[in-house]
This record gives sequence, structure tokens and C-alpha cells, in this order.
Amino acid sequence: MDRIKTGIIGCGKGAHLHAQALQNLPQSAFSGVYSRNPQTAETFAKQYGVRAYGSIEEMADKGGIEAVIICTPHPAHAEGAVRACRAGMHVLVEKPLASSLQDCDAIIAAAKEYGVTLGTVSQRRFYPAVQRIKRAIDEGKIGTPILGTVTMLGWRDRAYYQSNPWRGTWDGEGGGVLVNQAPHQLDLLQWYLGPIDELFGYWANLNHPYIEVEDTAVAVLKFKSGALGQILVSNSQSPALYAKVHVHGKNGASIGVQTDGGAMFIAGMSSITEPPINDLWTVPGEEHLLRKWQAEDTALFERINPMVYFHERQIEDFLEAILRGTKPLVDGEEGRKTVEIFTAIYRSNRDRKPVKFPLTPEEGDDFDGRRL
Repeated sequence: MDRIKTGIIGCGKGAHLHAQALQNLPQSAFSGVYSRNPQTAETFAKQYGVRAYGSIEEMADKGGIEAVIICTPHPAHAEGAVRACRAGMHVLVEKPLASSLQDCDAIIAAAKEYGVTLGTVSQRRFYPAVQRIKRAIDEGKIGTPILGTVTMLGWRDRAYYQSNPWRGTWDGEGGGVLVNQAPHQLDLLQWYLGPIDELFGYWANLNHPYIEVEDTAVAVLKFKSGALGQILVSNSQSPALYAKVHVHGKNGASIGVQTDGGAMFIAGMSSITEPPINDLWTVPGEEHLLRKWQAEDTALFERINPMVYFHERQIEDFLEAILRGTKPLVDGEEGRKTVEIFTAIYRSNRDRKPVKFPLTPEEGDDFDGRRL
């Protein structure tokens, strides 16, 4: 089997999940890392038996690294990704693709200019329960999707925000629950229901006075298909409850997934506590399958390391796309759609009116309405 020389840019807590995945995959020859902090890179490289490089360009020129994963804080994604593209390396960017549309467009443009493959991490798309919903929609089992909902009721405490100096700040993190915790569920909503026409939303910081960013956001959406949607995401419920995405069809059938249950996992700090399962399934003639699928998905969860396994599945898809010259399941354009959704919520809250899609970058120093 052909192997791709792989590397990581950014050596924070989440990068360890990617390093383990890169070591496990037969398509990957994990070879090197880069961090703006040389000591951090050296420590990380020693742990995984790879080389620490002094620059992104050196990874390609001297290390022969062909593909990298960007694991830096969100506002730094664009700098690293663009430089990696320019150096001729394929790039997989941790979610979200960037914290602004301007940065998204810079990354996408660089990938096109230098002819490299670009992907965005959204490993929940590879959950069996999540893919089951996509297949049901594609096969017409619920008719036309007419209503979609995202409900994420999580919790982040003071210790979480103090674990890194960039957390909870506009400049360091780019946003709060919308930018850090909710992108997975926002991605699934648009994947299931298609292009968005219009969105109206609000955001607020309700019970985390020691951070700058939002801990809660709500929105209503109208899709170009005529379907409607609702988003409710929050880090304000202790203990954390769940994250769910539900889709309701024109024939009256409803399907859904609980992507997260109980305490939401924090990369490098905690583990996934409950298996992702289908929690709703009323497709005529298939109602009895719900418990069977729940048992199968729970059994899989207990056999694997769920923190690494689904990252492996996404990275495997990305590397196979490079080898075959095809598109990965979650490419740069798909990643931009999630950024477009949370940007629309920030702008709508600022302007107190609906936001029409598609969105383009805007000038100004209020960071799309985040700095009120």
C-alpha cells in the first residue's frame, strides 16, 4: 500500500489524538511536527518518535512531508494552512476551518492555487448513527426533509477556560460555543438539509462572566428547499446533558442522532462518556430497528478507543482522497459552510435582522458583530 508522509502543525492537547491516528493508519507514515514553540514541538516529537521542524516550509523541503493536519488555535488556522499549501502539502484543518469567512476563503484559494487537497475535520460524520441518517435521507425514507433541529446542552467550567490562555477570548479562540463546541452539529444540520436561504439568531454570555465570548446561541433557519430549522447550543448546563440532531420528513417520519451524551469530551482533557446512537427513528417499517442499532453502536463504542477511532476514519478518508485524486467527504467548501452559519448568527444578533445566504467577508473591526 502507498504511504503518505504526514505531519502535524500545532502541538496542543487535541494534536495528540491526530498523532495517535496517524501512527495507526496504514496509509500514513507519521514523520514530523511543527509548533511556534520549539520546546513544545521537541517534547511532542520525542513522545511519538518523529522529528520536530523549525518551520512549516522545512517540513516539506527537508522532511518530504506530503500532508499535514492543522491543530493550532482557530484564529491561527489560516496562516498555517496557507503556508502549508504554498509549500505543496495537502492540508486537513481541525474544525472549524477558520474563525472567519475571510480566513476560510484564503485557505480555499491557496489550496486551489497550489493544487493540493484540502479537508476539514468533522469526525462525527463518520459515526454509524450519523451515516444511517444520511443514507435514509438520500434513499427517500422520510420523503423531503422539512424540519431540522440542533440541540446541544453542554457545560464548560472555569478550569476549562483557564486550561489555555487563548480559551474564552475573541482574539485567541475566535468565539465561544458556536466556534468551538457546536461546529460538529452545525455541519450535520447543513449536510442533512442542504443550502440555507436565511437565518435569524441571537447569542449571549449567560453564566460565564469570566470569559469574553458567548456561551449560548439560538437561531431559526429557512433552507432553500423550503425546510425550516432551529439551532440551540449552550455551554451553560451543569452537568452537561446531550447534543442531538433531528430531521423530520414530509411523510411524517422522524430520524435523529444523539452525537454526545453526558459530559462533552474535551480533547486531551477528558474522554467520550456515552456512545453516539440513533435516539429517534420512526421510518415506517423500521421502528423496530432502533434498539438493534443502539446495541450495535454501543458494542462498537466498547470495543474501540472512541477518542481516536473516528479521527482515524476521517484521516483515512482524507489520505485515500489524496491517493485516488478524489474529494474527501468533508472538503474545504464543506468546512466553510459551518463558518457561514455561525457568522450569520453573530451578524444577525448585531443587526437585529435576518441574514441572507450566501455570506461574503465584510470589512470592519467588530469581527462580524462579535465585539459589540
